[in-house]
Parts: sequence; structure tokens; C-alpha cells
Amino acid sequence: MPVKSSTQTGGYTPAGSAARAVYIVDGNRTPFLKARGKPGPFTATDLAVAAGRTLLVRQPFSPSAFDEIILGCIIPGPDEANISRIVALRLGCEEATPAFTVQRNCGTGMQALDTAAMHIATGRADLILAGGTESMSHSPLLLQKPMVATLGKFYRAKSPLGILRAAAGIRPRHLAPVISLLLGLTDVTTGLSMGQTAENLAYEFNISREQMDSYAIESNTRLAEAQDEGFLEEISPIFDAEGNYYDHDDGLRRDTNLDKLGTLRPVFDRPFGNITAGNSAQITDGAALVVLASEDAVKKYDLPILGKIIDCHWSALSPARMGLGPVHAMAALLHNQRLGTGDIDYWEINEAFAAQVLACLHAWSNGSFFTKELGFEAPFNPIPPDRLNVDGGAIAMGHPVGTSGARIVLHLLHVLKRNNAHRGVASQCIGGGQGGAMLIERGEELSHE
Repeated sequence: MPVKSSTQTGGYTPAGSAARAVYIVDGNRTPFLKARGKPGPFTATDLAVAAGRTLLVRQPFSPSAFDEIILGCIIPGPDEANISRIVALRLGCEEATPAFTVQRNCGTGMQALDTAAMHIATGRADLILAGGTESMSHSPLLLQKPMVATLGKFYRAKSPLGILRAAAGIRPRHLAPVISLLLGLTDVTTGLSMGQTAENLAYEFNISREQMDSYAIESNTRLAEAQDEGFLEEISPIFDAEGNYYDHDDGLRRDTNLDKLGTLRPVFDRPFGNITAGNSAQITDGAALVVLASEDAVKKYDLPILGKIIDCHWSALSPARMGLGPVHAMAALLHNQRLGTGDIDYWEINEAFAAQVLACLHAWSNGSFFTKELGFEAPFNPIPPDRLNVDGGAIAMGHPVGTSGARIVLHLLHVLKRNNAHRGVASQCIGGGQGGAMLIERGEELSHE
């Protein structure tokens, strides 16, 4: 089978040995705050600390009990190098507690959980704080390269004449800022933005503008219902330095409809494209953290069990079709575990774009795609729409890139608990042409004797 796997043996079992069970015992996230054209009230560090404080204050152990801290972040600030270590110290972990930061573009938060799970499964750790944080509104503006070179000449100048000569090289175009966020959302190998890759999928699978907009409306409707019903219990409120209070995902568009979405112009393929700001994920700030524990730690601290991580799979494909990453990753994950669509109770596929999710759903049950692209003899049965992203997704609440992977896993565990369900799959497409998928099960209580 041509599908490559990062966990060929299945689950977290190292060759020739038995893996230990990996439990998620608790988790917490901040509200997701939509970027509104200026730096938001919180840095990535602030967000992670806010999520972590609420999470840790309800634990029966002190922060010093953690064996390590593993966080993901794509765009840390210039004063947030190895942001995981900064967060660990601000949360009161001991100076002797190791901490490191991971990065896998959109899959970063899930990568942090996967890395933590592997460390616990192989006996390297018993208790780990993991997750992701991102403050996309704080993405820095950069200088043009010619301007950087000119500033270098200024610093080297040793006389007024040298300074004047350096200044003479400045041109108006050199003063235009470089928007780092746009660079980060563009694949350097193809020159395509993430939105342009989604336009590719919309064309390939014949997905219409109306289908995209209808999906976006459904995402907003489901999030509104989840907020009204109190289903987002993993969120804790946060306060900024001026005392302002944030307690919900504020990107929700409750009054959106086809007429309003229809007035939006395409963003990535003007004037002919169909992907707009209304049917795409929002630029957002937020953090999500979880506590992972071995069976020994669960018994030692008498911890509840929210769920269990069974397996994780990472796949890769052409960067120009990166939105299909969830299909590649989920197919291999279920194949490794000998499961089918009907064995999964609930699903989360991160909503980078409506077109991307719809393309994944088309491909998931397309026999030709599975044979040619993945080497499978037959596709999987369709994913029931009422079991996918049941409380909305990134189109409605936003996609803090380094956070979303942890967010969807944490929320999926709450969905399983709420519905007394057993098994779920969380998956993401990943910029640069990758996909990630994690299999989780609702945890049973252990005997503490």
C-alpha cells in the first residue's frame, strides 16, 4: 500500500515492546478572539498562561509535578523564543521542568499532543501539559530587504557624510511593510496561498459557491446553538490588562445568510474564484491546553479520565492540494486500526475552508480517488453530516493556526462525553501539503487500589 505512515506498527507501540496507555484527564481553552486589523489584547504567551492557570488551579497536583511542557506555536513574538518554556515558568512550573515548542503549521497543536502521548507511551514521562497557542493578530510587520540593508549601512557609517550616503539609497518602495502573516499562509514551493489551494479543490470536485456558503452558514448555526446550550464547557473567561472580559468565541456571525454571503467578493482568485472571507476560517487569537497522564499518574493523583489517545497518523501530499490532507491521514489511521466509518461516533475536520471540508467529504467515499491516490481497493462509507463538526468549526470561531489541533481534540472528547459515545477522529489539513488525524476514545475510570 503506497500510503506512508509515521506509526506503521499502530498506536504508540514501539517495535518489540508494549506501549503504556495515554489518558487526557482535563483540558481548557481561551475564547477565540477574531483579529480586527490591529494587535489583539493578548500575546500568544498571555493566552497560553490564561488557559493554563484555570486548568492547573483545579488539579490535585502542583505545576511542579509535570515531567515536561510541550506547546505548539507558529508565530511566536520576537520575545517569545521557545514559548513553551516561558509559559511553563509563568505557570509556576519548577525551573528544572523541561519545556519545548513544536511546529507543524496547522497541525501544530495536534503535534504537541502526539509528541506528549509518545513520551508517555514509551515511559519517558508520566504527566505532561501540552497544547497550542497563537496570537495571529500580533504577526509582525517586516522591513523590505533593501531597507534592512540600508539600516545596516547606517549602523556602519562613521561620519555624517556616510549617513547621508546611506540615506540616499532609500526609495519610497523600500518603506512598504512586509506582512509576515501573508507570507506564512503561502506555500513557498508552489507560490500558492492556502486559499488558492482550496480553489484548486473546488474546481477538482466541482464544488459551487452556494455549497460553500451553505456549509459556512451551517458552521455558524451550529456554533450559535452550542453557545446557547452551554456545550462549550472547555472555555474559561479571560481578562485583559484594562479589565475587559472575554468569555466566548467572538467571530460568530449569527445573522449570516446566503444573501449576505453572496455579496462577498472572492479573495484568492479574483474575479473568478468562489472562496471568500465568509466561507473561510477567520484570522484569530486563542490557546488550548490539555493534561496528559499515564495510568500511574492517574492512580497516584486520583485523576478523572476525559479520554484516551489511541493513535495518531501524519500523511503528506502535493502542497497544491493540501486541503485533502485529512483524507490521506484518516484513511491510513483507520486502516492501521482496522476500523471503518461506522466505527467512529463523531468526527472533527478543521474548517480551513468550506471548499476544503467539502472536498474531503467527496474524496472520502470516491472509489477512483482511493484507488489512484491512496492505493486502496475501495473507499470508506460516507461520513454522516450530523456526526461531523457538530458544534461548528473554524469558519465560525476561527483558526489560531498553532492551537486548532489541540482545540478539536479537546472539544471532540467533550462531544463524546455529552453524547455518551465511545470513539472519535479529529483531523486537519496542513499548509505545505500534509494531513494529521488522531483517534481518541472516551475514557473509563480506573481502579485506584
